Amino acid sequence: MNVLERLKGYIEKEHLMMPHDRILLTVSGGKDSMLMAHLFAKAGFNIAIAHCNFQLRGEDSELDEALVRKFAADNGIPIFVKQFDTKTYAKENQISIQMAARELRYRWFEQLREQLQFDRIAVAQHLNDHIETVLLNLSRGTGLQGLQGILPIRDRIIRPLLFLKASEIEYYVQEYAIAYRDDQSNFSTKYARNKIRIDIIPHFKKLQPDFEQIFEQNITHFKESYQLLQQFVEPIRNKLFRSTGDGWVVRKEDLEEHLNNLPLLYELFSGFNFSKAVLSDLQQAWGRESGRIFQSDCYHMLLDRNELFIKEKEFISSDEAIITSETSTVEWKQYCFHAGVSTELTINNSREIAKFDYDLLIFPLTIRSWKIGDSFYPLGMDGRKKLSDFFINKKISLFEKENIPILVNGNGDILWLAKYRMDNRYKITSNTKKVLTLVCKCG
Repeated sequence: MNVLERLKGYIEKEHLMMPHDRILLTVSGGKDSMLMAHLFAKAGFNIAIAHCNFQLRGEDSELDEALVRKFAADNGIPIFVKQFDTKTYAKENQISIQMAARELRYRWFEQLREQLQFDRIAVAQHLNDHIETVLLNLSRGTGLQGLQGILPIRDRIIRPLLFLKASEIEYYVQEYAIAYRDDQSNFSTKYARNKIRIDIIPHFKKLQPDFEQIFEQNITHFKESYQLLQQFVEPIRNKLFRSTGDGWVVRKEDLEEHLNNLPLLYELFSGFNFSKAVLSDLQQAWGRESGRIFQSDCYHMLLDRNELFIKEKEFISSDEAIITSETSTVEWKQYCFHAGVSTELTINNSREIAKFDYDLLIFPLTIRSWKIGDSFYPLGMDGRKKLSDFFINKKISLFEKENIPILVNGNGDILWLAKYRMDNRYKITSNTKKVLTLVCKCG
């Protein structure tokens, strides 16, 4: 059976796609993705290509892009290319370059899929990637879930080359004379995955020449064991976790009976990637430390008085918005601010509207999240008050207060906790000549 027939057989066996589906191929220019593009084109599937230029390797990045563009042009395949300022994104979000590149590419792939109505996104990971992932997860202690490795299909993403070994890909690339480019960073052992591939797996193959096939069988056993476990865990999870649209809520009294069972706790929260160490800390804090935040790589979990709140972390390039003297509209997170200047001194009691003495303002004004140590002079209250104390008195949770817009004057004074309270020092009076009116709308 030739490789094209094997590909079609694997797609059918794993139910990766339907024959008429529109597939977005993610093509880097490396041998794996170039072989995938070649095979999908030969199979006559309805495809387009997406290529990311992360601008990390100078001229090499440009040559990668040129190769993929040429392949698409030669084969009459639509292509979409996007260049990213990966280093700046990594710095702003305080994450590694590798994590930044991953977030940027998958976010863009999904945007393309939605906007252009592709049915699937195809990624060219192969059997050796599958094995490396399991060994990497084993070293990180991800548990039984991580020992499943790379799933052939997850949401809209498919991995149609998981049946091929790296050596087979090397053979077919040569057999079909497919042009490709090597990323030299793949040969550096400073990255954990490369170290596993270059230094560790060859020793296993010395012990067992059929290492890939045997390990693939082991992964199948791990996957079957995990699925069996989920038949027990899933009904409990469904009973506990309630979706709120922007996160999940668990009532503490409902979780109480499972609290001391750490293995079960780990499985219940496995979808949010909380480690056993973090969940052990949760056990210790239970009933004693209301308001504490627990972190995984992608989620926050708030231990509140009566409930647990779980929210996905937001990765945004900036947590601030600026209002100048010329600004009419500005957005911050889910809020939209409309600004206007007048001489109208009428007081408005709406929580969405704040009026300030214009002559006391120092532009630009800043909208941001609260910071530890923030304080202001609340309108209608005596003296100075810390924002943290104000939040406690209003029974505002940590998750909620992170999303409250804080308007700050150019001199650093807080002007307004939007929709809650403005600062007494900047209110309009009978002596006010000019008024800045801000209207805060959600969504």
